[in-house]
Amino acid sequence: MQKILIVEDEKAISGVLHSILSDELTDYEFVIADDGLEGYKQIEKEDFALVISDIKMPKLSGTELLKQSLAIKPESTFIMISGHADIDSAVSCLKDGAYDFISKPIDINRLITSVKNALVKETLKKENKNLQTENKTLKKKVNKKYQMIGESVALKKIQDMIEKVAVSDARVLITGPNGAGKELVAHAIHNLSERSRGPMVEVNCAAIPSELIESELFGHVKGSFTGAIKDKQGKFEQANGGTIFLDEIGDMSLIAQAKVLRALQESKVSPVGSDKEIKVDVRVLAATNKNMQTEIEAGRFREDLYHRLSVIEIYVPPLDERKDDISLLVSHFSGLIADEHGTVLKKFDDSAIDALKALSWTGNIRELRNVVERLIILGGATVSEEDVASFVRK
Repeated sequence: MQKILIVEDEKAISGVLHSILSDELTDYEFVIADDGLEGYKQIEKEDFALVISDIKMPKLSGTELLKQSLAIKPESTFIMISGHADIDSAVSCLKDGAYDFISKPIDINRLITSVKNALVKETLKKENKNLQTENKTLKKKVNKKYQMIGESVALKKIQDMIEKVAVSDARVLITGPNGAGKELVAHAIHNLSERSRGPMVEVNCAAIPSELIESELFGHVKGSFTGAIKDKQGKFEQANGGTIFLDEIGDMSLIAQAKVLRALQESKVSPVGSDKEIKVDVRVLAATNKNMQTEIEAGRFREDLYHRLSVIEIYVPPLDERKDDISLLVSHFSGLIADEHGTVLKKFDDSAIDALKALSWTGNIRELRNVVERLIILGGATVSEEDVASFVRK
């Protein structure tokens, strides 16, 4: 139960305040301090949802109590009361950080209103603080999820390119096989850019039916097609001020490609079924596992869109070309999996790492992550070469 502290040297007044407020605020416990010094000791000892303090008191005045308490607990909420009320006292208390100032004789209705409002403010403050803490924790988890792990020459070359392109707004085309970590590159670019405070919106172009891709990217208005029961905001508009990541761009239909090209040229989008143009400020990152020159020659991808998207091109090699990173990747994935499963971190001995390096990884880093999880679940206390031979079929 949260507590409210009443600091008042006149017992009759503190008794009345306690009686009235305890009837109104049954979810709170009340603590009484007979002077400012005792009040300060109580505040040092525990946290209070609210402090109601007189100003004129022996040993330590209310104004001093306010200043000293906020010095050690700046989140404290104070309502000051005084029989010696004047404008200077009120202004001084409010400047020093008090929530409100009430003069004696006390208007009970005004006091109750002020106390309730202060408690609502305190609750919102705590909820906001909790939300900020949760957001920081979540951001750390997200950043950990998208870490680029390894020390190979190939990875260091990619990281060097990321650092150079992140500070600009240049469009980047990320190429490489499935499961190699193209989305990690996209997240790294966004996180290091000035747009990192904005949204990062991902679109898997291969997972969206061709007849819906335009609506997904640019939105639609109600009634524009069967099933459009309400207006919908598109991914470009959602990413305004941030980054949009068009994954598997090589699978996008030619019609949608034309619309994307126009959006890139004009920085405007038009929802399906609307003549309205919406200005968007979006950085575009794209990725594909296809050979884009082959796609262009076959007429499946627009050459002008390719040149718009590939101002910078970053190639992410398959895991088979960076096997030196397997040891670090296994260690990284082991930590993530232990956190996810709530289990003790499992180690892989050197023979297990050598056995994993000897394998061919056609599914790349994604496949390695799945294999690590399988070995952690099925393997011994320390994962060995025998575990790899038993549970990894190649």
